[in-house]
Amino acid sequence: MSYVTEQILQDIREARVRKGFSQRELSARSGVPQSHISKIESGGVDLRISSLIALARVLDLELLVAPKKSVPAIKSIIRSSQGISHVSEQMLPAYQLDGDDDA
Repeated sequence: MSYVTEQILQDIREARVRKGFSQRELSARSGVPQSHISKIESGGVDLRISSLIALARVLDLELLVAPKKSVPAIKSIIRSSQGISHVSEQMLPAYQLDGDDDA
């Protein structure tokens, strides 16, 4: 499993726990079967976009495709909205392209 997938699965699991939802409750709210949520969280199945969108909506998360050059600004907004002031405390991206440094 790639870093990208692992990070997304971890974020979904953590958001579910923060909301205080069991997998069964998340299933009832999202329409994604509980057994599938279990497999998603454990990395046992590939996460489909439709399932990701359904889970994200219930967990008050938003999926966003943004231009690469906008990512630093988006990260800054996220840090400020979470009260993070130090770079060492910043959120790690859910994904990152290796060896692709745009100047």
